[in-house]
Amino acid sequence: MTAASLTGLRVAILATDGVEEVELVQPRDAVESAGATSTLVSLTHGDIQSFESDVNPAGTYAVDAVVADVSVDDFDALILPGGTTNPDSLRTDSDAVEFVRRFVDSGKPVGVICHGPWTLVEADVVRGRTLTSYPSIRTDIRNAGGTVVDEEVVIDGNLISSRNPDDLPAFNSALVDQFSKAVTVG
Repeated sequence: MTAASLTGLRVAILATDGVEEVELVQPRDAVESAGATSTLVSLTHGDIQSFESDVNPAGTYAVDAVVADVSVDDFDALILPGGTTNPDSLRTDSDAVEFVRRFVDSGKPVGVICHGPWTLVEADVVRGRTLTSYPSIRTDIRNAGGTVVDEEVVIDGNLISSRNPDDLPAFNSALVDQFSKAVTVG
């Protein structure tokens, strides 16, 4: 990919307190390095607290937009980072769940890693889809009608999924590749 391959692409990153820092930062940096602009979308204004390994506080990140105030039409792609607390909070927020549902239904690319699929499960968009995730939520995906495989990256239509931070290099490469197709189409 060239540095300009995502030029003009608008990427939403939906996250809240408890997000796994590397799963927020590394995908964001990958798409921005390829030319995209990213917007950190959360449940409220202010900053969100990231964590390392779910328990160690890491950096804080300024929220750019509140999910209740944005539309799928504002963006070309979506990233759902993990951490256990982050998607657990997102899946209890009706605006976040509806945003994710509409994004997946739009056909625009959605990258999701680790525990991030919890929000997809709540949005009822994994039925009939194949993805991967952190091992502890695989039963939830299966119970929601999805198929889970244990692979570094799984691409099923507009869903790009990975298991954990160890998969970030492959995940980030797949994001840039799949998101670049949105630039071509869009």
